[in-house]
Amino acid sequence: MRSLPVKIILSALIMLMLGGLGSYFTSSSIASWYVTLERPPGTPPNWLFGPVWSVLYILIGVSFALVWHGGELGKNRLTFLFFTQLILNLGWSPVFFGAHQIMLALVVILLMWIFIALTIRAFAQVSKPAAYLLIPYLIWVSYATYLNAGYAYLN
Repeated sequence: MRSLPVKIILSALIMLMLGGLGSYFTSSSIASWYVTLERPPGTPPNWLFGPVWSVLYILIGVSFALVWHGGELGKNRLTFLFFTQLILNLGWSPVFFGAHQIMLALVVILLMWIFIALTIRAFAQVSKPAAYLLIPYLIWVSYATYLNAGYAYLN
């Protein structure tokens, strides 16, 4: 069994790499399609998304490592909830930016929000710090859900 610091570093790096996959779909659409959309009030500048998501992916990785280190990761419910929210997270960019399907992306992000909340609740039973580390993620996804809904309404 690896030490906790090794698990944290490994998990954070994997989450950052997975998160970087989203930039593949995002970067080509930012300058062409995304700039043509009417923006909802409160839309942040484009440069802010990369740093925020980088911090969030690190927090997600640390949270995952704490649960992994606690030996609880093999529990079916924990594993299902965590990887479902992660798959939804990774699927949002290709749907929104890649396929330009704003309404379908809204469905994806709403499901993601639900699974993040369920993951926080499940992680709290194993490791309160792991659950607390996911709260900024839930807050940001709440804000992103508002933005997605705004884009859907305005466009």
